[in-house]
Amino acid sequence: MSGIQAVFAKRLHDLRRTKGWSQPEVGKLIGTSGAIVGRYERGQMTPSIKVAKKLAEAFGVTLDSLVSQQAQSALVQDTSMIERIRAIGELSPDERDKLLYVVDGLLRDARARRAYATA
Repeated sequence: MSGIQAVFAKRLHDLRRTKGWSQPEVGKLIGTSGAIVGRYERGQMTPSIKVAKKLAEAFGVTLDSLVSQQAQSALVQDTSMIERIRAIGELSPDERDKLLYVVDGLLRDARARRAYATA
């Protein structure tokens, strides 16, 4: 099994388990059988690009996040966050600065709550 195939197999398995989906459920979502999904997860088969894209869409992640050997944050994998980042990039500089000021404040507060909760 190649490195990329092993990464894909593990990420597919982990995503499916995180969602709480069975192999047959995933198969139904992408138009194949649960047995084929199992073979993908074990690295016995590699899906076509078309099927891999369907898998990424079903899980709401990027295709790159399924096959990249680089460790990636959940932010990069989450397609809804990517769309939000694109929308922020389309704002005027003044609107973007105001939005990021608010976001930075919320993140600071969340980090503080987390730090005090574990202390």
